Amino acid sequence: MTDSIAAGRSASAAHGASRLRVYARLGKLDVYDYYLGIFLALSAALFPIGAFTAGQARVLALFLLGEIAVLMAMVALDDVTGFRDGSDLANYGPDNPLRSKARKPLVAGTLTVPQALRFAWVCAAAGAGLWAGAAMLAPHRPLWALIAAGALFVVSLQYSYGLKISYHGFQEAFLVALGAVLVIVPYGLVTGGWSGFLMVQAVLFGFGPLMFGVYSNTNDVAGDRAVGRPTVAALVSERGNAVFIGALSAAEFLIGAVASVTGVAPWWFAVLMLPATALRARQYTTGFVRGDIMTARRTGFAVHRLSVVLMTAANVLVGTGVGG
Repeated sequence: MTDSIAAGRSASAAHGASRLRVYARLGKLDVYDYYLGIFLALSAALFPIGAFTAGQARVLALFLLGEIAVLMAMVALDDVTGFRDGSDLANYGPDNPLRSKARKPLVAGTLTVPQALRFAWVCAAAGAGLWAGAAMLAPHRPLWALIAAGALFVVSLQYSYGLKISYHGFQEAFLVALGAVLVIVPYGLVTGGWSGFLMVQAVLFGFGPLMFGVYSNTNDVAGDRAVGRPTVAALVSERGNAVFIGALSAAEFLIGAVASVTGVAPWWFAVLMLPATALRARQYTTGFVRGDIMTARRTGFAVHRLSVVLMTAANVLVGTGVGG
């Protein structure tokens, strides 16, 4: 009898752990790249170290937790729409062995649409509460930061659900804005302001999600065209898409270079970012010369993470005076 009870508890615990993994996949918790912007905000606000308080650290922690909840809601709603319109079935089905069906619990049949929607709205409510808490505890509440956070919250939930912003030609622009806001808002809450150099970093951070997103869109072009989702890849020719992504890659470098030349960023900033620039060029070559789009997409994550490390290092150098 005791053994059967223990076995039942063990099976229940295993089921619970398995269910948590399914919801983690729905919320794309393994894609943590969106959350790395907090390191840029922290490293920019940290100096002088003696002036950075525990209260400011709590604000950043609350904002980060809220950010995770809001983005989990966004991607869960994206999965609901992708499942309903059939694009995820096309992009993650048996005819596309390069994409893991397990990453889409609705396609895999491990969750139902009502379960996914409940998860999304609970996450949205949690995110709203956490961001409100961060704002209440923040030493500064600049109006622009509150408006930007509120707008991001609303737009994120409408990204591919409700108004379906990504179905009306704004997907690429949104991805850049998403990353940028996730850097400048927490910085504004703990310092009350912003700087030109931080804005440059925020935009470059936004290029990270954009530059693995456009490679995903390139791979998913057939499914997106079938449901009328107007990504650039779906709207233009294969060559036109390659030119577009090449232009984005060049623009990313030029943003840092122009900032260095004009004095918005330290003169050495563009040089510091060269390893990320070289890896970005490798990503493009892999995708559009070798024709291996999914490997190129994975390289995009490496570029983004390296860029965050380099920009964080730049903030430390500036903050400590080493970078002049």
